[in-house]
Amino acid sequence: MELQPQQSGRTLVLSPAGRIDHTHADAFKLALDPHLRDCTKDGVALVIDFSGVNYISSIGLRALMVAIKQVKPQGGRMVLAALQPLVLEVFTISRFDLLFEIFPDRAAALAAVGGAS
Repeated sequence: MELQPQQSGRTLVLSPAGRIDHTHADAFKLALDPHLRDCTKDGVALVIDFSGVNYISSIGLRALMVAIKQVKPQGGRMVLAALQPLVLEVFTISRFDLLFEIFPDRAAALAAVGGAS
């Protein structure tokens, strides 16, 4: 899965697209992993722009949980933006909305982490 990384100051925006389900979750995790190392207290913040994601399954949620469990002890910040209604509903039902900072759009997420919009 291509994440289309875009640097915005000290923030890296990643933009997955399509479905993050049993077919694509491993590719999503593999694409995300290299960016997690640099998401530290003094490194880059990560904004994951979900505007292009129309579905996420439990295995996709697991990939995100593993990522945030790596980032938080490093002192990094990883936030999510622009979740489509169905994806936001999955996050709410699974209570992942309590695990992640979620912003309505990319600009709000960038403003929150100190990246340029």
